[in-house]
Amino acid sequence: MQHLSPLIYDLALVLVVAAVISLIFKWLKQPVVLGYIIAGFFVGPNFNVFPSVVEIESVKIWAEIGVLFLLFGLGLEFSFKKLLKVGGVAVITAFTGVGMTMLVGFLIAKLFLGWNNMDCLFLGGILAIASTTIIIKAFDELGVKSQKFSGIVMGVLVVEDIVAVVLMVILSTVAISRSFQGMEMIISVLKLLFFLILWFLSGIYILPSLLKRLRRLLNEETLLIVSLALCFLMVVLATMAGFSPALGAFIMGSILAETTKAEKIEYVLKPLQSLFGAIFFVSVGMLIDPKMLVVHALPILLATLVLLFGKPFFVTLGALVSGQPLKIAVQSGMSLSQIGEFSFIIATLGLTLGVTSDFLYPIAVAVSVITTFTTPFMIRLSGPFYKLLEKKLPAKWMEKLNNYSLGALKVNEASDWKKILRFYFSNTVIFSVLIITIIIVTTKYLYPIMPDNEWRGIITTVLTLIFLAPFLWALAFRTKNREEFAKLWQKPSQRGPLMALMISRLVLALFYLGFLFQTMYSAGVALVGVLITTLFLLLFRNRIQKFYSRIELRFLSNLNQRDTQLNLAKTIETPWDSHMAIIELHAGLPFIGMPLMESKLREAFGINIAVIRRDGLIINVPNRNERLYPNDVLSVIGTDEQLRKFEEHIASSLIKAVEPRFQTEISLHHFTIGRQSIFIGKSIRETSIREITHGLVVGVERGGERILNPESDLVFELFDMVWLVGDERRIQVIINKQSE
Repeated sequence: MQHLSPLIYDLALVLVVAAVISLIFKWLKQPVVLGYIIAGFFVGPNFNVFPSVVEIESVKIWAEIGVLFLLFGLGLEFSFKKLLKVGGVAVITAFTGVGMTMLVGFLIAKLFLGWNNMDCLFLGGILAIASTTIIIKAFDELGVKSQKFSGIVMGVLVVEDIVAVVLMVILSTVAISRSFQGMEMIISVLKLLFFLILWFLSGIYILPSLLKRLRRLLNEETLLIVSLALCFLMVVLATMAGFSPALGAFIMGSILAETTKAEKIEYVLKPLQSLFGAIFFVSVGMLIDPKMLVVHALPILLATLVLLFGKPFFVTLGALVSGQPLKIAVQSGMSLSQIGEFSFIIATLGLTLGVTSDFLYPIAVAVSVITTFTTPFMIRLSGPFYKLLEKKLPAKWMEKLNNYSLGALKVNEASDWKKILRFYFSNTVIFSVLIITIIIVTTKYLYPIMPDNEWRGIITTVLTLIFLAPFLWALAFRTKNREEFAKLWQKPSQRGPLMALMISRLVLALFYLGFLFQTMYSAGVALVGVLITTLFLLLFRNRIQKFYSRIELRFLSNLNQRDTQLNLAKTIETPWDSHMAIIELHAGLPFIGMPLMESKLREAFGINIAVIRRDGLIINVPNRNERLYPNDVLSVIGTDEQLRKFEEHIASSLIKAVEPRFQTEISLHHFTIGRQSIFIGKSIRETSIREITHGLVVGVERGGERILNPESDLVFELFDMVWLVGDERRIQVIINKQSE
């Protein structure tokens, strides 16, 4: 009889038990992740009825690989561009929810349980991050993905993902130093931001072009190998830079998420991710000790209460502060009342570093199991709970909340100074990172390998300057927001600050040059070198600008390559409670074949159709004569109630929500009609604003009154706030005229 490796025996045991339990949980319509955790308990050392795993350490290694696959998959779904698009509402809501939950978790563990600082800190981090997987599954099962609050929740989850990454770095720093030294944490976060920017810029510049050149060679097998090679390469680089391996996997996934191969990579990776992910969650369950759970029933109860009552309150508060109505805020808060993947990884981090007690991990698992079961009920009860609040809260409070929500929408378009300062900051940070990286690479790594002769320093310096030239030019001279700059320059009082900004950019570029020459030569030589280099840059400024333009064009092309090819639809935030839902039509509907004017959909339900997508054809803001056909995909604007009535009117079997699949060129903007506006006293029809902007007037706010989907005979008045959805460039022309 052949000898069977203990590892193979363990894998057979793990997978057989996991398969049986997961099938049972699937039949019970419960999250399969919970089945894996329970399977882990059955094969673990604390349950003696079944055979137990022999080589626990080997299974843990497989579980570590599972963490990498899990984070790589989350990165593929994350995308840094999503983070830039989520907006202030999601950012404020996420930071309020995460920050307050972490603080409360820390204080409860410290004051009521008497834990040490490290256990308290890690417990706060574990409770702060919600589970993307569980929430998406719950939204699907409850059919609420088309409601406005779900969009806010998904934005919050995107922000929480990056907060979790930063949190892992901070906790690692604190764990290693065994102290709460603020400067060390600040340096660690700045180091993380530096590498995130560097990896993102270099990854987007290189990887999409590389995959495009290799597209003929990339079948499913080679694409899987290439993507895994990139993943583990970044894991190694992240580890060498002092970060966790999981961070490297997450970063590479988020970079590949911007390529046209993202969906294909997700597809070919899914089996491996499922396998190793299952082993990871099984390893989580192996650590469950029923005796320890009984002993620590109080912390489990307190942590669960924080998630069921504390975090929903904090998220609701954050959503209210960001200007959301009470209903949307309550629904968002009660959706984020669980922990999941990142919480397990944070708990694993504490164990790996040896800084947390053994009981913390099983507590996290127990709390996750409980809150996973309660999540659907919390989401379902959010509506009735809002109605109860509406009845119980004083009328004055409700009025103030409504007025605050209304006032938050009245934030005018970004000022000229705000746009210029935003560009100045982003331009300075991005090119400073690139310049510093080039100087470090050439002086620390290129210089030592150069031939040891009198030309060594000169060759290194010249090569460094060649690499630096386009980025030094961009740092000092790159321009944007020309119109805003010209407007401000016309005001004599604004010229001084503008000149200061321009000079500061030049000074910073000269500083980096001085730093390079100071590193390579003496102070006197450095001064001469800076002067000569500056003269050279000015003399060849136009050529350097053209070279930089080619670099920027390639970067932007790669960055937008996926959106351009797939034409992914934007999620458009509309004013007040209205939002956009994506709906697919099927044959048999009563209005199929009718022009929009005859379908009377707007008159009957108050909805607007912003986009029709038909076999690759995109019709932005269709006119009243456009007909509706089977399989048309509509982007419909309306409130939750209007969309609900629309869906109820047509048989649920004939319409279904689908994921956005196309990119439209429409977006939402608003402007206020000033004293010099030509629109004053004219109706919507008379202004021809729809024809000029190829857009749709979806709302007008007047004296605190909200007019949603106004009729074309509505007459504009002074100080009306007008909301338009349509072609962004055309709408911007109207907005600029209003501000003149």
